Amino acid sequence: MRETTITTKGQVTIPAEVRKRLGLKPRDKVRFEVEGDAATLRKSKSRILDMYGSVQPRTRPEDFRRLRDEFEQGVAEEALSEDER
Repeated sequence: MRETTITTKGQVTIPAEVRKRLGLKPRDKVRFEVEGDAATLRKSKSRILDMYGSVQPRTRPEDFRRLRDEFEQGVAEEALSEDER
C-alpha cells in the first residue's frame, strides 16, 4: 500500500510505481470511483476511442481510383477541346 499527502489545493502525487502499473503518463486523464469510504483511481479511456464504430457510414467509401481516372479523363477531354478552338 502506498501513502501520500494531500496539498492545501487538494492535489496528490501518484507514486511512480502506481503510475507505471497503470500506464499513466503526463497529461493522461484519470477517474475516481467512490464506493462507501473507499476510492479507486483508474486510467480514463479515450472518449473518441469509446465511440469508434458506433456510427455506421451512410454510404460505402468512395472508389478513389475510379474518381481519379474520371477526373483525369475530364482534364484530357478539356485539353483536347481547347486545342480544337
